[in-house]
Amino acid sequence: MHTLNTLKIFTQVLASFAESRNNIFSLSDLHGAMPQHNRNAFKVLVNRAEKQGLLERVCRGLYIVPDKRSEDGLLLYHAASRLRADQFNYISLESVLCDAGVISQVPLNWITVMTSGRSHIIRCQRWGSIEFIHTRKKADDVAGQLTYDSRCHMWRASVALALKDMKATKRSMDLVNIGMNDESI
Repeated sequence: MHTLNTLKIFTQVLASFAESRNNIFSLSDLHGAMPQHNRNAFKVLVNRAEKQGLLERVCRGLYIVPDKRSEDGLLLYHAASRLRADQFNYISLESVLCDAGVISQVPLNWITVMTSGRSHIIRCQRWGSIEFIHTRKKADDVAGQLTYDSRCHMWRASVALALKDMKATKRSMDLVNIGMNDESI
């Protein structure tokens, strides 16, 4: 009976989180709402919630409450902003160029983010992948070429900066539409 009550309370906690946090949270967010549980008991609770479909793992340490209203198209961006919240990050490279129509192919379920952290690819289950690419640029160096994208919860590079990042990171320029390239810079 105690386990059922705990799961019921946890379900209520998940519902309140989903209402207030764009439906994506870390284990520490969730554990903070259930501090009476030790680490092992909390892991068991999370596993039970996953098995019952109350909680879905996005990637290591990030979860969502499954909901038909969630914006799956933005989930990778929201996950990226949570995963590297303590670092300087901005959407760039193919993600920006694709949105601007500067490259001829659309990368499906893959976003590219420049970061002051280390380069790494994070697989996010059915949603796709986040590619973090290290940059030594400081926020002050590129501030004039960034705009805040409130839908993604991240900074977004201008097309000119994304093209510079492509060259600096030695990414393939084969898909870049040269006509758009000249107009964008």
